[in-house]
Formats: sequence, C-alpha cells, structure tokens
Amino acid sequence: MQIDLTGLRALVTGSTAGIGAAVAERLAASGAEVAVNGRTAGRVAAAVEALRAKVPAGRFHPAPGDVATAAGAEAILAAAGAVDILVNNAAWFEPKPAFEIPDEDWRKAFEVNVLSAIRLTRALAPGMREKGFGRILFMASESALQVPTEMIHYGMSKTALLSVARGFAQALERTGVTVNAVLPGPTLSEGVGAFVDKLAADQGTTPAAIETGFFERARPTSLLKRFIDPVEIANVVAFLCSREASAITGAPVRADGGVVLSIA
Repeated sequence: MQIDLTGLRALVTGSTAGIGAAVAERLAASGAEVAVNGRTAGRVAAAVEALRAKVPAGRFHPAPGDVATAAGAEAILAAAGAVDILVNNAAWFEPKPAFEIPDEDWRKAFEVNVLSAIRLTRALAPGMREKGFGRILFMASESALQVPTEMIHYGMSKTALLSVARGFAQALERTGVTVNAVLPGPTLSEGVGAFVDKLAADQGTTPAAIETGFFERARPTSLLKRFIDPVEIANVVAFLCSREASAITGAPVRADGGVVLSIA
C-alpha cells in the first residue's frame, strides 16, 4: 500500500535512535512533516541531520525536551506546534531482579513510559478533535502481555499504556481521531544491539549466537526466531497513522513476531 501523509504534521517522541528514528524516517518518506524529539538539543540536531541525509525531501523540525517532566513536555509542545499525528515512543528500561527494583525505578518507569505519553496526549488531542482528524499511538510492547521477569517495572508500564490507549480512544469516539497501541516484539534497537554486543564480548561469542540463545531460552514462543528490525515496526506505525486506517481505534496492534501466545 502506498501511504500518503502529505499535509500532516507528526511528533515522534524518543526519535533520535531505534524504533523512534525509524518511525520518523518512515513518516517523513510518506510525506509528513516530523518533529524529532530527544532529551538534548545536540542529540536532536544530530538525528535531524542524519534523517535529512536519508530523506532529502523530508521536513524535520527539532523538538528537544525531556518527556518525563512537565517542563520538558511544555518545551516539546512549543517546538512541535499543532500536530495531526502523535507517536508516544519514548521509553526507558533496565533489567533488574524483581526484589531489587527500588521505588525510584518504579516511578521512573511510570513517568518516562506512561505519564509522558498522557501529558502529550492530553495537550494535543483536543486540537485534533477540533479538526476532526488525528492519529495517536502509544508504543507498548509484547511485555505488556507477557511481563518479563527480568524487568517487571517495564512490563507494568507497558501494560498501563494499553489501558491508557483504550481510555483515550473511548474519550475521542466519533471525532475522527483514532488512538491505538502498538506492541512490538523483541526489536534490534540501538540499545538492544549494544547490549547484545556487550554480552557477546563478555562471553567470548558472537552477536548471532547471543540472538539464537535469546530466542531459544528467553523468548521461545517467537515465530520469527530473530530480532525485529525497527523498520518493520515503523511500517506498521505508518499504516496506523494513515488516512486508510480510519476503522482501527482503541486497539492493541501486535507486531511481536508471534511471541505472544494468543490469537487475539
């Protein structure tokens, strides 16, 4: 399907690397103007330069700011302006034994992964409603359904996003604004790639061997048996942001590589 987002403006949080950068690139290649977000102006500027090299005709706007704070959200909103598409992608994760997760980590998981998305949605959805068109996406995870024992605070935050997405979708019924959650499976983002490379070096093996072992032991239900490319997630996001996806709202959309043991 040829996705045409011409005339639309998007804000993608956490879009300086990984899935966020792939989404920003895909939306721009489909014709949307894209506000690029990261915590620092320098990192955002570098990301915008890299994106312009990949999509020369793309229109990118820097929108630096820490989504986890109210002040950061205000700065992002001021830089992004009125948008038609909001992709709440920014997230934080850190593997840690369940009984060693302190209060501050539980708060950080909620503030970065959940509250940030709520703030931006609360600010931008009314404008979309007035225009009679909008697309809001919450980047959840297969971890929302199959909580990882090694980081249950992360799983908690992603499960919360499913409720938040459904609730906002209900609040925006019959407005032309759709709200959905995307559930990626294990994806080879920048952070995951670095983690895999470090494990391989520490264990004296190869990244490919680490990947094989991960899907044999940690995610044995995967049907792909490999890490998902961020571009594959970006393709799903681009469709959900399109005018053609008008009948999809209030839905958890899985792009998990078959990890989740469910047909629903």
